[in-house]
Amino acid sequence: MTACDACLRRAWLLARLAGYLERARHDKVRLRDVLALDDRALIAAVGASASADVSREWDVLDPGELRAAATRAGLASLCPHVPDAFPPRLRDLDGAARALFVAGPAPRLRELLGGGAGGAASAPPAVAIVGARRATPDGLEVARGLGRGLAAAGITVVSGMALGIDAAAHAGALEVGGPTVAVLAGAADVPYPASKRHIHLELVAGQLVVSEMPPGHRPHRWNFPARNRTIAGLAELTIVVEAAQRSGSLITAEFATQMGREVAAVPGSVLAAQSSGTNALLRDGAIVVRDTQDVLDALFDVGCLAARTPAAVSTAAAVTASLEPRLHDLLREVEAGRDSVEALARRPGDAQTAMAGLSELELLGILRRVPGGRYLRVAT
Repeated sequence: MTACDACLRRAWLLARLAGYLERARHDKVRLRDVLALDDRALIAAVGASASADVSREWDVLDPGELRAAATRAGLASLCPHVPDAFPPRLRDLDGAARALFVAGPAPRLRELLGGGAGGAASAPPAVAIVGARRATPDGLEVARGLGRGLAAAGITVVSGMALGIDAAAHAGALEVGGPTVAVLAGAADVPYPASKRHIHLELVAGQLVVSEMPPGHRPHRWNFPARNRTIAGLAELTIVVEAAQRSGSLITAEFATQMGREVAAVPGSVLAAQSSGTNALLRDGAIVVRDTQDVLDALFDVGCLAARTPAAVSTAAAVTASLEPRLHDLLREVEAGRDSVEALARRPGDAQTAMAGLSELELLGILRRVPGGRYLRVAT
């Protein structure tokens, strides 16, 4: 299962012209316009002095060499001309990646990215979680909780493995062994940032890492907004957890909006710089996300989890079975009717412990808050 020659040529060309694309970004050229050019037009845009050399290299390029390099790196290569594997949500998007290189177990390709005769309908539910690299502790906990809760409900968590919010979302999904896909700015076989190598190893072992850049490619700055269009394209809903007013995460949200996909944001203090971008999204009509249930409501437009697939229900049941004893005990008390913080707080100081436990169960998608400060067990 490999990409066709034409799409592999495109991947080679993007890597070959990486320096030119970086200069174009610096000169405020719209990246999406440049990436929308066909191969010959992109080569011509480099300028006469360099385009002749690039054109000669492109003419004699052997795509088989790139295909072999991908194989040596342990990467599958996909393109729209491989209909059974290429993500259907990317297929009809203007300026989408022509080729994708994927690291991870082959059986996970269709499980997480979709494909086959069903088209977009065959793609499993997916949510992108993005945000600030310099995230606050609260932001990191929210991202981790959303990643954990959504993955437990069988929703694929898509992010960019960047420092901060992105890595926290992947970590949350991995905690419950749930589905998650990382879209990298550099090659799928090169952990970036290097400090997240441990997450990369876990993803490659049981989930997926995706990139439109060929094996071994080290990212330039333009690669990051370019990969953001793929993050937004793979997801039905993009959630921004924390973002300053000028943030790469807002680029992902912008791509999602242009694609007709939903955008959501986690509200924050009006005094916090990290929340200025997310609060602006909410002002402009983004969906408010406080917890996992808000996301599931947005995806399924219901107030419960009854719309989950059998696989998702099975995953959620496994999560419930693996709860820590303290959370198991708390869940039993809620099911017995002590379903509020007040009812659970027997002694002074119990309220904070009860609230923390209830929040964990809510983020895992096991409990749901209802009016009156009560908690209900979600049907599985």
